[in-house]
Amino acid sequence: MPARDKYHQNFKNALTTDGWTITHDPLRLKWGNKDIYIDLGAEQLLTAEKAGCEIAIEIKSFSGASEINDLENAVGQYFLYRSVLARTEKGRTLYIAIHDEVFTEIFEEPVGRMIIEDYQIPLIVFDPQTEVILRWIPNKPIAD
Repeated sequence: MPARDKYHQNFKNALTTDGWTITHDPLRLKWGNKDIYIDLGAEQLLTAEKAGCEIAIEIKSFSGASEINDLENAVGQYFLYRSVLARTEKGRTLYIAIHDEVFTEIFEEPVGRMIIEDYQIPLIVFDPQTEVILRWIPNKPIAD
């Protein structure tokens, strides 16, 4: 079982306040002989008759010694998880959740903007103090 991120509970609270139901904590995937754990699986139901929208979220705090190393690890982890999800849970979209200071200090800088622009990595920006989601990049997914 993986270690939980410093802001794990803060983000869970923000996500449920935003109307999502946590379905997995963590979301366990298996590929070959390897187990992979994404921090959260969640869904948002449209109506009782229609299927909901499912997402997976990896929460990143970027609290290591180097922001660039944290960015490299987050991008690598995102693509590994996305590849496994595409083969095991095709309807689920993967997001990286970051708190607002990480967004400002990394993803509003040229290197972060380049990563968003080149790789189209979906982000959820939240405020860990108020436990509110501030932004979905791109826009919040909508159930079909």
